[in-house]
Amino acid sequence: MNSSRQDLDQLVASLLACKRCPAMHRPAVSGLPVPSKVFLVGQAPGDKEPLFGKPFAWTAGKTMFKWFLQECGLDEETFRHVIYMGAVCRCFPGKKPTGGDRVPDEEEIARCAEWMHAEFDLLKPELVIPVGKLAILQFMEIPKLDAVIGKSFRCERWGHSFDVIPLPHPSGASPWHRIEPGKTLLKKGLQLIAKHPAWPKVKSKTTQQATLNL
Repeated sequence: MNSSRQDLDQLVASLLACKRCPAMHRPAVSGLPVPSKVFLVGQAPGDKEPLFGKPFAWTAGKTMFKWFLQECGLDEETFRHVIYMGAVCRCFPGKKPTGGDRVPDEEEIARCAEWMHAEFDLLKPELVIPVGKLAILQFMEIPKLDAVIGKSFRCERWGHSFDVIPLPHPSGASPWHRIEPGKTLLKKGLQLIAKHPAWPKVKSKTTQQATLNL
């Protein structure tokens, strides 16, 4: 195991043990410590993800992984082993008194951003895929989803330059990705991801993974 993979393993282990935010519900959730040049950024885990110990483990995840299978050729299990999966916040924020999941506050987002900063320093991603409005806002302003979905942007954060291709959140509560123009823009965004120069590196990892499983 090389030193960068060891560093990533240690980082993820420390992240999972994080107790910085008193109002957050632990345990924290993280994807596998995959040394990938493609970094998917979710918003925050729901109440089911901590039970399964992985991001996008429930219904929204099933929808998202279906997108990637149909347009990018990666099934869920392969995706989890070749794409690094992070989030704006890594712990379930809890429920609002009025129902629905609580949106993390600015201090919680800032504390958790320190983990993403460390991940970027180790991984140096070439393509970042923010999923959902809160994730997209960490990299750019959003006048409306129609203005950013289906497009690629060049961004810089923490001294690293990379491409950002935003996707809408796959929540069943939102009809945006199921009706026009969202349906067409989503497809266009996924096609841009599949054509990105970092994607062949992901594909090569799938071949290596299949060889290891023989």
